[in-house]
Amino acid sequence: MLLSVIIINYQVRYFLELCLLSVEKAVKGVEAEIIVVDNHSGDDSLGYLRPRFPGVRFLANAENIGFGRANNLALEQARGEYILFLNPDTILPENSVDQCLAFLASTPGVGGLGVRMIDGGGRFLKESRRGFPTPWVGFCRLSGLSALFPRSRYFSGYYLGHLPADQAHPAPVLSGACLWVSRAVLEKTGYFDPQFFLYAEDIDLSYRIEQAGFTNYYMPAVTIVHFKGESTRKDIRYVRQFYRAMRQFRRKHFNKGLPALFDWGIQTAIRLRSVPAAVGGLFRRQDHGGAGRVFIDGDLAETRRVKGLICDRRRIVDTVAEADELLLCEGATYSFRECIGRLEEEGRTGKRRVLFCAAGSGSAVGSPRMRDRGETFIL
Repeated sequence: MLLSVIIINYQVRYFLELCLLSVEKAVKGVEAEIIVVDNHSGDDSLGYLRPRFPGVRFLANAENIGFGRANNLALEQARGEYILFLNPDTILPENSVDQCLAFLASTPGVGGLGVRMIDGGGRFLKESRRGFPTPWVGFCRLSGLSALFPRSRYFSGYYLGHLPADQAHPAPVLSGACLWVSRAVLEKTGYFDPQFFLYAEDIDLSYRIEQAGFTNYYMPAVTIVHFKGESTRKDIRYVRQFYRAMRQFRRKHFNKGLPALFDWGIQTAIRLRSVPAAVGGLFRRQDHGGAGRVFIDGDLAETRRVKGLICDRRRIVDTVAEADELLLCEGATYSFRECIGRLEEEGRTGKRRVLFCAAGSGSAVGSPRMRDRGETFIL
């Protein structure tokens, strides 16, 4: 077996449906398996998805055991020479698997591999490549210095702002939303550390990969959509969990020999940053637009199907210029790659929300703002 794709699901069955449809297209012609671990979603995710994807192996947990432990559970059963850890709220273009496998096979000393990610509004996600959160890097990030000097090598090391996002380069930290790594590397580094329930487990694994003598790389030749955080609500619990994970990582890797004053400074920056983030999460507006004017584009057959299903619930317009919402239909004549390209075009103007559906899917989904929950439209 050449490739194992591992996806952890938690209450995002419609986003996962779209993800799986894109993965099946991307692995066509590749000896691959797809493993989905459901972390006790409680929304009948497995009942909905199992009959639609008979070729996917579904594992059900009796409780939410966390992201890292769920991935480890799948790794114990995976047979692939290469592993792709993938979030359920992502869309892959059809050529992504071939390109990533070729990069891994041809690059000496490669550890992990990450790709260029955009959010549901078509905007580049800076966490596609990151630097290690050393005490100084973490302090600059949490104190806001990196935001004040986004292109500085000295102050903006967390998001590697001094490096061009359109060029391949080593990237110490890769995102667990789309992380490629070989089994041979994992056998030397070990799997995810189960102490990280959610967040920072990808930073920890990236760190251990490079500590083992490998180099992580960022490859922008492949662009995927990551709707960003559909499995987590941006509330106080999320904020506490995120910053708790950051503290865990700091204590695990950078605790020894740290001057007490500098350590106190990092802890203070974490606390100061978490308070406004938590308050903002409480009051952030969740505006999904209601029944706006939608233009449906893409595959002709799928476009006709979708129009027939939503014509009594949405105001469908004849030209994209009239629309405040664009629904892109993947199908035989319109690929996922074209959908992603169109999303980027729309993202440059910011005029319209974009939703996606695929041939045979039971919904259209989108998430125009990465800090808000996404929109699901049942077909």
